[in-house]
Amino acid sequence: MFSQSSSDLSSSPKSLPNQRWQIDSAYPEKANQLAQGTGLSPLLGQVLINRGFDTVDQAMVYLYPESLAMPSPIDEFPDLAISVDMLKQAIAENEKIAICGDYDADGMTSTALLLRALRWLGADVEYAIPSRMKDGYGINTRIVEEFANKGVGLILTVDNGISAHDAIARAVDLGLKVIITDHHDLPPELPEADAILNPKQLPESSPYRSLAGVGVAYILAVSLAQDLGQHQGLTSQLLELFTLGTIADLAPLNGINRRWLKRGLQRLPKSQLAGIQALIQMSGVSEDQIALKPEDIGFKLGPRINAVGRLADPQIVIELLTTSDGEIAKERAMQCEQINQKRQHLCAEIEQDAIALIEQEELNWQQQRVLVLVQPGWHHGVIGIVASRLVERYGVPVFIGTYEDEKQEHIRGSARGIREFNVFEALQSCHDLLGKFGGHQAAGGFSLSSENLTAFQTQLSHFAHQCLEPEHLKPLVSIDAEANFNQISYNLYQQIDRLHPCGIGNPDPIFWTPNVRVVEQKLVGKGHLKLTLSTVDSTKQLNAIAWRWGEYFPLPSNIDIAYKLKDNAWNGNVTIELELVGIRVSESAPSSIKKTEFYHNERRYTCSLWESLNELRIKNAEGKVLVIQKGQRTGLLGFNRNEAKQVDVTQSHYYHLIKAATRALKL
Repeated sequence: MFSQSSSDLSSSPKSLPNQRWQIDSAYPEKANQLAQGTGLSPLLGQVLINRGFDTVDQAMVYLYPESLAMPSPIDEFPDLAISVDMLKQAIAENEKIAICGDYDADGMTSTALLLRALRWLGADVEYAIPSRMKDGYGINTRIVEEFANKGVGLILTVDNGISAHDAIARAVDLGLKVIITDHHDLPPELPEADAILNPKQLPESSPYRSLAGVGVAYILAVSLAQDLGQHQGLTSQLLELFTLGTIADLAPLNGINRRWLKRGLQRLPKSQLAGIQALIQMSGVSEDQIALKPEDIGFKLGPRINAVGRLADPQIVIELLTTSDGEIAKERAMQCEQINQKRQHLCAEIEQDAIALIEQEELNWQQQRVLVLVQPGWHHGVIGIVASRLVERYGVPVFIGTYEDEKQEHIRGSARGIREFNVFEALQSCHDLLGKFGGHQAAGGFSLSSENLTAFQTQLSHFAHQCLEPEHLKPLVSIDAEANFNQISYNLYQQIDRLHPCGIGNPDPIFWTPNVRVVEQKLVGKGHLKLTLSTVDSTKQLNAIAWRWGEYFPLPSNIDIAYKLKDNAWNGNVTIELELVGIRVSESAPSSIKKTEFYHNERRYTCSLWESLNELRIKNAEGKVLVIQKGQRTGLLGFNRNEAKQVDVTQSHYYHLIKAATRALKL
């Protein structure tokens, strides 16, 4: 029954990533018109259509955001003028100002930005950041009372405060003035602060709507400095911190963010801030770049900042971003590097534990339509990152938690969702079981009593069944256009640069090419695939990298690929490579094996007919395989041939499963 030397029951190598591809409809005539009007490739004309730009005028504003007149922030934010006046008065009267920040990248860069600005303007200012482990998110009554005891007269929150009713009420009781700057969703009732700056108060059409917390802080600081006539030499420093925090916080890269980030990304390689210089040197970003790319911050600078907030004292980052002493900056950057290495190790360790738990325990997440994992000993500071990786791997909403105490009575967790699933609404549906919770469409945090865990899983599953179908439970690859290798060039890569900054709200262009031949492939680094690829209709060969996909090695000889373009500079030469984000078996590839997937009793299966062996193989999501030869009443069931057991396939549950597989294969 088994013809392969591999011990795996299904096939060798391991099956390809279980993805769903969404390819945007092509509009070649309109794409050509946009290409001619903008000077871009027709491929990018199609990308512009996909981003919602139907005319040349719309596209040109998108490509050149500085060409559009923006409304003044003072006209957009109702309380901005009040806030500026309050800060001017506090500075003039030498009243102590205290900033309450947050321990993520947005909160720490916001805190550093306002510290740098207020010190520049002569303010008496200090700051506090809640402890991730002891306090949780946002300003609290303890911090307010400590500020009051130190003689603080004005509290300024950054990246938090919009839901902190108790803490703000306590500040009012103590006679402190409060300015809230935040960007999180508005609660039904706002705290009784003296002034509130939040872009969620603005109309959806406002260019300031997408600001992160550091963006609100930037507007307040620049407006104050301009009002005092002391903005010369300061604004450029603050722009660098705005750029760092906005991209690290994964804020949408549209509206005013896009306009300011284009400037900021050009400044960062030649930053005048000692901390950013040290961070760039430590992270391996080339100082020769004309401008940084969002991925330089997202994958290099940002994680080193975020790691500190997750595992250590945020004061390290605040000192890094506010010092003018090069030696202190280098020392703090080295600390960020060391803490980030620890973060990487913890993430890898927890991710391996989680995958083993999912696959060994055969957790039925397809039927539940949500994956809930709680284990002791996992570090709360990094489980959100692991949740994101599990979403990428399994394509299902993930709620992951760990116990806060040795008695395992309380759980704190993080959640990450998929496009069709709103994390915050899911948590709201379980509000009666939770202690604290918060978040938005894509991510959230929560806490609960351990005795509520089973009920929490049940209610999350009920919510998931209302918005998810079985076909949603696989990682989504959104594709802009089909490209052939003859269209891939350094010129195209340079044109893509005009679409930057790319990221949340303005994704990198994703192309796909069918029936690609794998010329060479090898494993590199920690589980990555390095490939040389070619196509039938092109003599060109292109190199490609597939991050973290070593488990699929070796790939079939013919595949369809989805990819981004990346540059590779080596010894003064720059070549264009493909960064693969999607792989599937090419439908046009010659094969004696028929393959497909299907759902049976709300569970996903893959099946293949090996015609040369007259053998049907059915594999569930956990990797267990049922192998049957035509005409036989028994088959083999197991993860590998050594452990496989013989089963009677005429039994009802096997019989109906086989029938479903043969229908899917159209036999």
